[in-house]
Amino acid sequence: LNWNTEGFLRDFLPGLLRSVAKVEGAEVVVADNASTDGSIKVMSEEFPQVKTLLFEKNLGFTGGYNRAFRELRDTDRPEYFLLINSDIEVTEGWLGPLVEWMDSHPDCGACAPKLHSWQERDKFEYAGAAGGYIDRFGYPFCRGRIMKHLEEDHGQYDSPADVFWATGACLMVRSSVFESLGGLDERFFAHMEEIDLCWRMQLEGWKVTVVPQSVVYH
Repeated sequence: LNWNTEGFLRDFLPGLLRSVAKVEGAEVVVADNASTDGSIKVMSEEFPQVKTLLFEKNLGFTGGYNRAFRELRDTDRPEYFLLINSDIEVTEGWLGPLVEWMDSHPDCGACAPKLHSWQERDKFEYAGAAGGYIDRFGYPFCRGRIMKHLEEDHGQYDSPADVFWATGACLMVRSSVFESLGGLDERFFAHMEEIDLCWRMQLEGWKVTVVPQSVVYH
């Protein structure tokens, strides 16, 4: 999902395309939330091979993904959707472990990689780190990040773990589950929407898992 991030498209889309090309049946789609910078020109001139969905206004994180997934569901019928921010740098082989986990765990509604900081690459990143929980007061926190304190990754979270929520910056969801739940709650527009989605998944009996064999930078 893109909104006015032409620089991120140039920086991070090539690596994403190379990695996805190695996974059978996977495809990158860029959904644009009515960007007013040069994003549309970048896509048409530099990435003409990439399917691009153009929206007439900024639908937000929730509305943008809901509309994109609805259009893709009606045409391509994908088994999994993967939400990924335009400012994510992927690593070699990051996608395969997520697909393999979903294939082998039919009770899993969503899974995610470990999220490292793009600036401090040996540390976890605040948006999702190694998977999140929520305290009794409704405050979300993560393995690898408490408030502003970010841990270095020494392999302390290298076992797959069921979590309360995983970041929407890079989140694979089972399309049938996403559809049955009505997608993301558009009242959020942006921020906290993935916590709500993961919460609703678990209320329906689905698991949310962080797969540490997969790592991306944000």
